[in-house]
Amino acid sequence: MSFPHYVTRLPTVLSLVAVGTVGVALAQQAFEPRVGQSGKDVVWVPTAQTLVDKMLDMAKVTADDYVIDLGSGDGRTVITAAKRGAKAHGIEYNPDMVELSKRNAEKEGVAGKATFVKADIFESDFSNATVLTLFLLTKLNLKLRPTILKMKPGTRVVSNTFNMDDWEPEQTVEAPAGCSSFCRAHLWIVPADVAGTWKLGDSELRISQKFQNFTGRLITGNLVALVTDGKLYGDQITFTAVGVRYAGRVSAGGNTMEGTQSSGGADAKWQATRG
Repeated sequence: MSFPHYVTRLPTVLSLVAVGTVGVALAQQAFEPRVGQSGKDVVWVPTAQTLVDKMLDMAKVTADDYVIDLGSGDGRTVITAAKRGAKAHGIEYNPDMVELSKRNAEKEGVAGKATFVKADIFESDFSNATVLTLFLLTKLNLKLRPTILKMKPGTRVVSNTFNMDDWEPEQTVEAPAGCSSFCRAHLWIVPADVAGTWKLGDSELRISQKFQNFTGRLITGNLVALVTDGKLYGDQITFTAVGVRYAGRVSAGGNTMEGTQSSGGADAKWQATRG
């Protein structure tokens, strides 16, 4: 006698399941981010598409890059990078934003290259990025700065509007037409760490480094010469000492560097080892 009762209720149960499923889907589709909505660390303000394009241009993003956007919002920077052929990843704390980003990537046909995760940027590992993009406050950039400076030399870091305090950018540009607010971008190149004492031929090279710039002394016996024009661009290094111009590259391990020295029109090879 219970069998007919079960059959009678089954369509109703199925209808409720169907309605529930549709309701969930509609709830997901209904989410629309609002400019100024609260987030974990900052309120959400979208980066104008013209500035997104300019930021990726500044970083010279290609299909060989892995772009990570910290605080990826609606996913537009990640999706734009993926459209350029790069592998791109967004780290976003708001789960609704993450799901919206995934849907946007599907619509744009780049879901295979654009990925998103719900996570805290300060607890995430982004060390394997070749390009890092940011739209955070300066105080948050500074909180991230020690971690960024430990990334592989040559990593390109681009920030919408907010700077890194006394770490001067390599380039600052304004967005072209189409941006009405937050229209400036800064580019940094993570420098190799060369601070310390190096053995350079029969001389001792002592370097004091401040981000991509450095000074120092070249000591040969009782002679001390100042190191001037010290500059790092990723793992590329240049400096002048005793009228000789040195240009070279720091090794991946960071404990050797070598290149060419020029003086009076004559070039020679040089190599230095960290002491």
